[in-house]
Amino acid sequence: MMWGIMALILGMAIVVYYENNGITVTEIAYSNAKIPEAFEGYRILQISDLHNKAFGKNQKRLLQAIEANNPDIIVITGDIIDRRKYDLDTAMEFIEGAVKITDVYFVSGNHEVWSGRYYEIIKALQDHGVTVLEDQKTQIVNGSDKITIVGVADYYFHYHGYGNEDPMIKFKNILNNLSDASGFQILLSHRPEFFELYSEVKVDLIFSGHAHGGQFRLPFIGGLAAPGQGLLPEYTSGAHTKDNSTLVVSRGLGNSIIPLRIGNPPEVVVVTLSAE
Repeated sequence: MMWGIMALILGMAIVVYYENNGITVTEIAYSNAKIPEAFEGYRILQISDLHNKAFGKNQKRLLQAIEANNPDIIVITGDIIDRRKYDLDTAMEFIEGAVKITDVYFVSGNHEVWSGRYYEIIKALQDHGVTVLEDQKTQIVNGSDKITIVGVADYYFHYHGYGNEDPMIKFKNILNNLSDASGFQILLSHRPEFFELYSEVKVDLIFSGHAHGGQFRLPFIGGLAAPGQGLLPEYTSGAHTKDNSTLVVSRGLGNSIIPLRIGNPPEVVVVTLSAE
């Protein structure tokens, strides 16, 4: 009886360890007639919500998982640090390895803004060669073709950065000014709960995080709670489509307030582009 109980406890401990330290890779195939020929088979790897978590010495396990998936670019959708346990060095260990693999693009999450060290973080990223897209856009050139990648600073940055102006109006105006639906567009934005807005400005493919997969995931139900979405949130994982826009939500890699993930192992997302 005692051995059985011990085996059960050991088994549960192994499962809990894996669900908080194992790395899963989710492959998503995305097609759109607007994708230029040179970007057929182009692989975009998404990292989100690291929250200072370490995956081996110098982030070795995470970097190995990234390199094994041969990304053309890496996109980071915020919260590489955690304001409650601020540790920029651990985040930069990941960045130092990632920029050696391929080009890296970044937008902030709420924890970068909340940390009170926003500009320190942005400078460190830029010093390491990361393309920071805070209310900016750039073009990715592949052969003779190009696509646009847009990034918006976290909504909380706008909430506190513009006096008495309605932050949602400001946020929407920024997106409208950056968006150009004449070509294929990718948007990096930390918060998935604004999917309807992203669709309104006619962005084709959106990468978001923030929801931590709903923290605890149950079969047939999904995530139980997410910031900005409350209980039984709609956008916690996978791909979602509205009109001509597709939202990809990463379950993320680390934890914040709740230090435990259940049924929700850390995730790296890889999206492969193709023309219809």
